[in-house]
Amino acid sequence: MLLLAAAFIVAFVLLLYMVSPLISPKPLALPGAHVVVTGGSSGIGKCIAIECYKQGAFITLVARDENKLLQAKKEIEKHSINDKQVVLCISVDVSQDYGQVENVIKQAQEKLGPVDMLVNCAGTSVSGKFEDLEINYFERLMNINYLGSVYPSRAVITTMKERRMGRIVFVSSQAGQLGLFGFTAYSSSKFALRGLAEALQMEVKPYNIYITIAYPPDTDTPGFAEEKKTKPLETQLISETSSLCKPEQVAKQIVKDATQGNFNSSIGSDGYMLSSLTCGMSPVTSITEGLQQEDTTSGILNII
Repeated sequence: MLLLAAAFIVAFVLLLYMVSPLISPKPLALPGAHVVVTGGSSGIGKCIAIECYKQGAFITLVARDENKLLQAKKEIEKHSINDKQVVLCISVDVSQDYGQVENVIKQAQEKLGPVDMLVNCAGTSVSGKFEDLEINYFERLMNINYLGSVYPSRAVITTMKERRMGRIVFVSSQAGQLGLFGFTAYSSSKFALRGLAEALQMEVKPYNIYITIAYPPDTDTPGFAEEKKTKPLETQLISETSSLCKPEQVAKQIVKDATQGNFNSSIGSDGYMLSSLTCGMSPVTSITEGLQQEDTTSGILNII
């Protein structure tokens, strides 16, 4: 009986292995691809740009601070694999005016060609108890973390549909998977990205465009260092229950998931477990994601 069960499991795994390429999207080849990264002057965004550049991509960095952009450009260019690669820097606030963002994307496409992959990494964080936060922080975080991803995505989507190909990445947070003490403003803005990503994937899948939403944990970036200064004690204690990730590790996983067309991108075993528990009815772009949802549903039904 045990041998029969083992044979069945092996046969099932082999079947999944053979069928997977027929279901999963064709991976995006980065050599020669045009990748736009917002928030690309530091932190996870800069590391994503470096990771794509290492694989032969042409990069457009978008951020507000011109000096930081130029510093990031010099750092990224050290990782070139051929003399044709280009790093283009454009200074703009992606959260303020859609017209400006649209013009910036047009400018980038005129110089480096159509955008093959857009990585929405511009973001900020504020922590504090709900009643202690200045009311304008809620509006500010929605503008930067949510609208700052809506505007660039809207600017690239038409061309991607015309070409019937593309990748769009939204960098959320584990605080966008479950609400956390002290993050009433931040969590809500990151949860909004998930709703956007799920709805948008349904619209663009027929055009061979794939959306990835990434849920990085606490990561050793300048933004995280700034965030720690205002964290309530309770939030700090929650944060200390997990280790601090390196931005390079996070970037490598996000780029891998995005090029493969995976909808969810999580980091490490803790991230995978959290994604499994919170995936709900997220879009499925691979057998692995389908099994993840099926296992979660089965577990809930068993509890009930």
